[in-house]
Amino acid sequence: MLDLPFTQQPGWRERHLKRKHRNPLFAWPPEAVAPERLLEAQRADHEEMEAFGERFRALVQRAVDLPPDAGSEDVMALKGDLEQHYEQSYGLPEDHTQERQAIRKLVDLIAKAVRLAAGEDPLAHRELADAEEARAIHRRLLEQPLVADLLRPDSPITPEELAPTLLSASPTEVEAAIELFDADQIAQIAEAGALLADDRASKGVDMTQALDRLALILTRLKTDYPQAH
Repeated sequence: MLDLPFTQQPGWRERHLKRKHRNPLFAWPPEAVAPERLLEAQRADHEEMEAFGERFRALVQRAVDLPPDAGSEDVMALKGDLEQHYEQSYGLPEDHTQERQAIRKLVDLIAKAVRLAAGEDPLAHRELADAEEARAIHRRLLEQPLVADLLRPDSPITPEELAPTLLSASPTEVEAAIELFDADQIAQIAEAGALLADDRASKGVDMTQALDRLALILTRLKTDYPQAH
C-alpha cells in the first residue's frame, strides 16, 4: 500500500494528521488518514500561508510608515501584531526564516525605543528586562513544531490527544512542550500516558519509545515540582 504524500515542510494541519496517521497511540486499531483529508489540510495550510504573506507585507509597510512621534499605543499595537505574526509563521508550510528575522529586528528596534523612553526608571527597566527574558524563552520554545501547534488559539491538538501526541514526539519536542504546563497538568498527562501505554502494550504494540517519552515527562515533574506528588 502506498503511503500518503506528506510534504517535507508541512503546516500545522498537515503536521497533526501526520502524527495521527497509522499511530496506535491515537486509535486502536491504528487509523490511516484519508487522502482527501490530507489534501484538504494541505490546501488550507497553503491558503493560510498566502494570506500570511499579504498581511506580513502590510505589517512591514505599517512599521515603515510609523511616524517618529507615534504614540505609545500605536507602537505597542504594532509590536503585538509583529509578535503574533512571528508565532503564526511557525504553523505555516515551507520555510519562513527570513520573515522571522525581519520581525525580530523590528521588535528589537521597538524594544530599544521603549527602553530609551523609560529613562532612568529602575522599575520600568526591570519590567522590560523581564519581558525580554520571557520573549527569548517564548522564541526558543517556538522552534519546536509541537510547541507552535499547542500554542495556536485553534490548536489541532485536543486535551484528549495530549498524551498520545507527547508520547509520539521527539525527546526535544517533549522537553520543550512540557514547559507549557503546570504541575497538575503534567501529572494528568503522565497518568493518561501511563494508562495508554499499558493498554497498547497489552495489545502487543511496542511501547519502547512511548515509555521513554513518559519517563521524560515524569522526570520533569519530579525535578521541577518535587512537592507535586
